Amino acid sequence: MTTRRTFPDDPRPWQVLRREYLCRKPWLTLRQDHVRLPGGNEIGEYWVSEYPDWVNAVAITRQDQIILIRQYRHGIEGVHFELPAGVVDAEDAGPEIAARRELREETGYAGGRWSHLMTISANPALQSNRVHCCLAEEVELAGPAAHEATEDIRIHVVPVDEVVRLIDDGEMVQALNIAPLTRYLLSRCHHRRHA
Repeated sequence: MTTRRTFPDDPRPWQVLRREYLCRKPWLTLRQDHVRLPGGNEIGEYWVSEYPDWVNAVAITRQDQIILIRQYRHGIEGVHFELPAGVVDAEDAGPEIAARRELREETGYAGGRWSHLMTISANPALQSNRVHCCLAEEVELAGPAAHEATEDIRIHVVPVDEVVRLIDDGEMVQALNIAPLTRYLLSRCHHRRHA
């Protein structure tokens, strides 16, 4: 992971004058902050959703295929292709451990060479968490998936060259999946150009 750069003219952080939690449930923690901006102006009601960090895995087989899943998403009431993904649990030693666990549980694939691809935010203005995206190369089927009782997942092994078409055709809409896939595909193009 790279160190975040700062610049001499970066804006200063806001001062939190008061913080109140409006809801604290496993999938909905909402707080309301009263903040003072560096110029002195105040925002009396600024809402932030708190989530644990998330992970996803760009998992590539030795045959240059990507492991994708499909599941129903009630927020948009639809089914699309996605990367295997999940939450970094408190007992996870780090994001890569969580990503390995999610890949194995959701798809049955494991092993390979793992590296950090990127860390992104779903919405840095309104959400507290980050998404750690991992690259897993040369993964192999290690056994059956171990879905949770609330999961109804279908596993698809797709040639990597088909990913752009899936995105272009609207078959993949999750921005937190498209960003690391784009990063991965750009790095492939770069390596091929300089090979």
